[in-house]
Amino acid sequence: MAISKSAKIMAEMEKVKGKISDQQARLKELEQKHKEAENEEIVDIVRGMSISLEELPLVLQRIKAGDALGQNVPKSAGPEKEDAE
Repeated sequence: MAISKSAKIMAEMEKVKGKISDQQARLKELEQKHKEAENEEIVDIVRGMSISLEELPLVLQRIKAGDALGQNVPKSAGPEKEDAE
């Protein structure tokens, strides 16, 4: 007996569902690997800054608050050279 049209469609649907499930699992795996890679990059950056573990929370709080880090060069109150010309 021949397979009905609806049975063929149902079989194709199941095949596609299986592929979708496989791809979702692959996506989840890639997202986890991406997160791990980002975390490694963050750790490398922080270690490269030579900040002690005790100082790290304070530095991160200052960054979050928008405080400037590093050297601050004040702007002069006088006219710029370009303005004088």
